[in-house]
Amino acid sequence: MDKQETALELKDFEFELPPELIAQEPLAERDSSRLLVIDREENTLKHVQFKDILSFLKAGDIIVANDTQVIPAKLYARRKSGGIVKLLLIKPTTASAAVWETMATATKRLKVGEELLVESSTGKIYSLFLKDMTTGPDGFKRLLVDLGDRESVFEILKDVGYAPLPPYIQRNQDKKDEPETGERTRDLDRYQTVFAKNPGAVAAPTAGLHFTRDLINQLAEQGIEMHKITLHVGPGTFKPISTSVDEHTIEAETYTISADTAAAVNAAKKRGSRVIAVGTTSLRALESAGKDGVLEAVEDGSTSLYVKPGHDFKIVDSLITNFHLSGSSLLVLVTAFAGRQATLRAYKEAVEQRYRFYSYGDAMLIL
Repeated sequence: MDKQETALELKDFEFELPPELIAQEPLAERDSSRLLVIDREENTLKHVQFKDILSFLKAGDIIVANDTQVIPAKLYARRKSGGIVKLLLIKPTTASAAVWETMATATKRLKVGEELLVESSTGKIYSLFLKDMTTGPDGFKRLLVDLGDRESVFEILKDVGYAPLPPYIQRNQDKKDEPETGERTRDLDRYQTVFAKNPGAVAAPTAGLHFTRDLINQLAEQGIEMHKITLHVGPGTFKPISTSVDEHTIEAETYTISADTAAAVNAAKKRGSRVIAVGTTSLRALESAGKDGVLEAVEDGSTSLYVKPGHDFKIVDSLITNFHLSGSSLLVLVTAFAGRQATLRAYKEAVEQRYRFYSYGDAMLIL
């Protein structure tokens, strides 16, 4: 890996990307995406399809994926004056599970106590109430919105919520007041892994989007176990580096690692098998709970681990990841794992080979 640099500058983690390479739609088949394989020992790059990942794995390897479930956290609320307020629910507050911390647009004239109305495709109308306003860790205004009875919160979101797609994926509903129901249904299905189980994320763990149930079964047949952790991805995953690379911070996210997963990972480490993290979220959870090469079980833990060059990886041996934004903390993490020069070389080749980038895009396997 690269030596720790004396001063980490943002320009050292930037690359040029033609806008047309930003994937706007998922492929018809999840595992038909392309896979760029970086072999760090051989210093080689190989181009295959994601379904070919089986040929790079061995019996005994442990794959650890994030089974967080993306909630339909994007809402289009209407003020009684007629204006539309776009809401992105982040997390319930500790004071009340029905009151959510929320990012929003068009907040200038909003007042505490105001009622906001959200209408479903069937015409049912739900009332939300603005309880308070606060400032988030990123310095931007956040709303505290009451969604009503705790038991019905997720039912309401299922009825009226949209997939919280990142801003670089453009949809018609982002350009007009009335969103389209067909697009809502499609994205709620595809901006979600097939093994999503525990609701709480407001962004998908995108490296997991390439797996199909058939591929998971094939892995098991080859003696490659898949285990799960849960890390609820928050909006901080998109937070740009605005200070220096070294001083950047990441907003805390909650995570859980079961005793079974910890035992499987520790057994793999003991016998010399590889631990392969699916995505930066799985890697951050594993590295957060790794002590002296041993993975500890964690229940409802919190991590703000920011992985940058110089990090001493205790648990993860290989990484499956999508292609990340230029100058982002996620790209910094990948360079810490694969080496900055090797990563930027791979990104340059991916651009030249017209790979698809970001959430709905192609993937990398770093061996």
